[in-house]
Amino acid sequence: MNAADTVWMLIATALVLLMTPALAFFYGGLVRSKNALNTMMMSLVSLGCVGVAWFLLGYTLAFGPGTTLFGDLSSVLLRGVGLENAAGTAIPKLLFMGYQGTFAIITAALISGAVVERMRFLAYAAFITLWSLVVYSTVAHWVWGGGWLARMGALDFAGGTVVHITAATAALVAAVLIGPRKDYARQAVLPHNVPFAILGAGLLWFGWFGFNGGSALAVNGQAVTAFVNTLMAPAATLLVWIGLDLARSGKATAVGGATGIVVGLVAITPAAGFVSPISALAIGALAAVPSHFAILYRSRTRLDDSLDVVAAHGLGGIMGALLTGLFAQKAWGSPVNGLLFGNPRQLLIQAVAVLATIGFTAIATYALLKLVAAFAALRATSAEQGQGLDFSQHGEEAYASGDGALLLLSETLPVDPVVFVPSKGGAH
Repeated sequence: MNAADTVWMLIATALVLLMTPALAFFYGGLVRSKNALNTMMMSLVSLGCVGVAWFLLGYTLAFGPGTTLFGDLSSVLLRGVGLENAAGTAIPKLLFMGYQGTFAIITAALISGAVVERMRFLAYAAFITLWSLVVYSTVAHWVWGGGWLARMGALDFAGGTVVHITAATAALVAAVLIGPRKDYARQAVLPHNVPFAILGAGLLWFGWFGFNGGSALAVNGQAVTAFVNTLMAPAATLLVWIGLDLARSGKATAVGGATGIVVGLVAITPAAGFVSPISALAIGALAAVPSHFAILYRSRTRLDDSLDVVAAHGLGGIMGALLTGLFAQKAWGSPVNGLLFGNPRQLLIQAVAVLATIGFTAIATYALLKLVAAFAALRATSAEQGQGLDFSQHGEEAYASGDGALLLLSETLPVDPVVFVPSKGGAH
């Protein structure tokens, strides 16, 4: 065991765990106030249901030796996962398992952004639990667990395919299957707390240093490269995004800026430890363009991807994966060079990895949603959507207005409560 490596990975694990409540703030600020609490809970519940599923079964499905397609059950219930070093590292296997668990948690939570304000909470919790085992663990095995994509030579330093493309593909399938919100395209659906979204984006950026920097699994030059690239790429994306906003409307929007930061973080993730800092700037700048215009286009369609998971994480992840095949350099930690440095085959391998991940994730997600729907309704009723999912799903309100509290009180009393209403002449 290397003490420095172990300390860094303990810190990185905590940083990645912070990303899930950070996502709750980012998503929660972008919805209407009546759904803020429910939206944040859809991120937080992943800490429990996906975390426990990972500890008991997901880890062995992802990192058990198994075959090139699936891991085995050799480490089920964490059997044999102790303080011995994880293969190829100088950190305990138990710590490696925990670090990878934080990835599974945040990946499942990302999906919620496409279905907030209309998917039932318990159905969603059941779905992401199953999804983390069937989809996430499988793709993680393909790429990081010695599976067929790893053997083919696909590069994914910290989760372009494993995290962002899987989450975005699942988000798209779920958004289509569940359908749009009842008032989608009929009235403006505006963020209720933009400062929350900015806070969430900032905390995501902070946590992402553990997400990318920790993926080196050691204190070494590759960790430094990934750390610095995680600083530089989103900065470039932010500038380009603001420029596109100004060119289109003459105004630099705060929501656009926060979204640009997230897109830049997504795009650099698969390349973080494989490219030079200058290449990281280029990746961040290039990734802004398709995501920006995809968000504008989506708003003109019937696809109600509520918080643009597909445009931000899907296109950002695809761009990052493909640009890794363009900019990867052995001189900066990559096992192979990319197209710009004499290896055009790497770009083709990256494209195969992207397509395979999308295809498998789409089919499996559809099947899992249909399975959950056989036992529980996926979609909240029109009345529940009108009332807001905070109260209908949780019996609480993000911001106490008194209406929900009175309704909750009336459900617990044998008779109608007496309500005192203040007036100029006193209480009645």
